[in-house]
Amino acid sequence: MTNSWLVIRTQKSLLSMRIDRRVPWVLLVLIIMTLMVMVISIGYGEYPIPPLDVIKTILGLPTNNPDYNFVIHTLRLPRVITAFLVGTALAIAGAIMQGLTRNPLAAPEIIGVEAGAGLVAVAMIVLFPSVPIFLLPIAAFTGAFVAAVLVYLLAWENGSSPIRLILVGIGVGAIASALTSVMITFGEISDVSQALVWLAGSVYGRTWEHIQALLPWLIVFIPASLLLARELNTLNLGDEVARGLGSRVEWQRGLLLLTCVALSGASVATAGTIGFVGLMAPHLARQLVGNAHEGLVPTSALVGGLIVSFADLLGRSLFAPIELPCGVVTAAVGAPYFLYLLYRNRNA
Repeated sequence: MTNSWLVIRTQKSLLSMRIDRRVPWVLLVLIIMTLMVMVISIGYGEYPIPPLDVIKTILGLPTNNPDYNFVIHTLRLPRVITAFLVGTALAIAGAIMQGLTRNPLAAPEIIGVEAGAGLVAVAMIVLFPSVPIFLLPIAAFTGAFVAAVLVYLLAWENGSSPIRLILVGIGVGAIASALTSVMITFGEISDVSQALVWLAGSVYGRTWEHIQALLPWLIVFIPASLLLARELNTLNLGDEVARGLGSRVEWQRGLLLLTCVALSGASVATAGTIGFVGLMAPHLARQLVGNAHEGLVPTSALVGGLIVSFADLLGRSLFAPIELPCGVVTAAVGAPYFLYLLYRNRNA
């Protein structure tokens, strides 16, 4: 068994992790697949661009058509990068949530975190339509954080039971969704239409400004999720065992929950509620690299980025020139997958 693992340790053992030997190869394949999808997506549209010219333009090499630079760098590349980054963040949040609750059916959208982020973000769009873009992730994070704290406090009873977290989260999510519907009902029609498109989950019209608002959250909390991956393995053994191994259970759980909230809140603020990515990506990654979170978290990230990138490409091409939001595509695939997981785990 020892030959199937790679051990990564710093010189003073400040950082030590063990990953499956499959992980580097799986990550390499996922990166190649993602880059292929992104190149195809950038080249697809009413103004088609050959894949080779897409690559040349991105790398700054000369091409036969000077218009390619504007089409790619201004119109299409920000959208494709946003789709990948949002999928990455949602997938990591889902992996953390499933690890925290020890429940394979848990995800940020299922326990109310995304609903809380969506409520505050919709309120900003409807009530303050001229608000700067960089404030939207902060507002969505606030909503997600309040929802998560509320769930955590209501589920507390001599500790935070994973089952109670899910049950209370479903209730809090339902309340937040109802309040969002009320906000949409009484808003101005122009602002409401924008909010409805946003709620469907879409990266349409995303610019470099949106990426600049999202990146600081990812730069801080994606490395944090990788550093905390070992703690997820410990927490999965149960609270008593984790305490026996020296883990500060509630402190570590709080840090992981904060990371999950930040990643999902920033993603919702950027692209709306793209459902089921946080549910599907960790499951698919688990089948590729196993249950150890040191390998599962980065693999889930790439799987999530690939899912949203591919969903956006499908949404643009399936019924062209009509464009489906990528959130509709992920929901169309994710809802049956969720039912399949419910059936598979019915006796668990």
